[in-house]
Amino acid sequence: MSTAATPPRPRIALTLGDPAGIGPELIAKLLSRPANTASADIVLLSDAAELKSAGEDAGTPVAYATEPADGVPLLHDRSAHRPAEPFEPRKATAAGGSWALGNLRTALDLAKRGEVDAILFAPLNKTSLHLAGMAANDELRWFEEVLEFTGFTSELNVLPGLWTARVTSHVSIAEVDAGITHENVVRAGRLLHRVLRDSGLTAPRLGVCALNPHAGENGRFGRHELDIIGPAISDLVGEGIDAKGPFPSDTIFLRAKAGDFDGVLTMYHDQGQIAMKLLGFDGGVTIAGGLPIPICTPAHGTAFEIAGRGIAHTGSIQNAFDLAVRMAGSGAPAVMP
Repeated sequence: MSTAATPPRPRIALTLGDPAGIGPELIAKLLSRPANTASADIVLLSDAAELKSAGEDAGTPVAYATEPADGVPLLHDRSAHRPAEPFEPRKATAAGGSWALGNLRTALDLAKRGEVDAILFAPLNKTSLHLAGMAANDELRWFEEVLEFTGFTSELNVLPGLWTARVTSHVSIAEVDAGITHENVVRAGRLLHRVLRDSGLTAPRLGVCALNPHAGENGRFGRHELDIIGPAISDLVGEGIDAKGPFPSDTIFLRAKAGDFDGVLTMYHDQGQIAMKLLGFDGGVTIAGGLPIPICTPAHGTAFEIAGRGIAHTGSIQNAFDLAVRMAGSGAPAVMP
């Protein structure tokens, strides 16, 4: 009698983020847990010098191999790509940004060749990335360029039981208005609905934020809700999506916390991020939503002020790793427990 074949282990490319921040320490702590290295084949994009420093900061050495080994991270040693100048700790630099981008580009190349199933990167610093020459506003737009992807994307933020997506993201407040279009609201709503469906929810419930105070007060404080957001919600409902709103952004997350919604669609960055970080700063995960490969990262930043002190909290990086493993294994996002 034949038995079912054991499914292949997910293959995860792992980068340590900005070398001046807490990313290397977080990855060292992540890899020190046997359950993590047992759950996936890890392709570690770093070099011996960075891993040694990371282990010292974390208080635990990083075990790695230069040849494939079951349950042990595989080191793709990038010593040849290390900048000539040393990385300055706790500071945004072009050298740090170049190193982080180089490792991410290698991860994306591995993904394009089908050699990894998902990517997890430790926190980046946008100033470092821009000093290193990244012209895109954020890493999501840069991922699109490197992958030559032209579909709709949105940064997704995840807490246990609640996902958010954005209509606009890393743009100035002055530019938000131009990005609130009927098409953008519909596309962002579809993306949020799709990833929630893919995660196992058969009938996701979406709440949609208003842009203006009091949801525009029937046009008194702006007409976005009447002319753009409301009609876009009607179109989403017409497609069979359970979407409600627009609701004032100062109350919608109270309803979400009470369990009224599985996902919240926000109009701009801080509208959702302030709420999500208050609800779960130490456990939040960011996903580059819409891309052809799962890409996850902690929702927090590089925390230069505590880098090298060995006190960085691992809640978000662990959740991001767990989510990347589940997404890689199923081909779709999974709901966090």
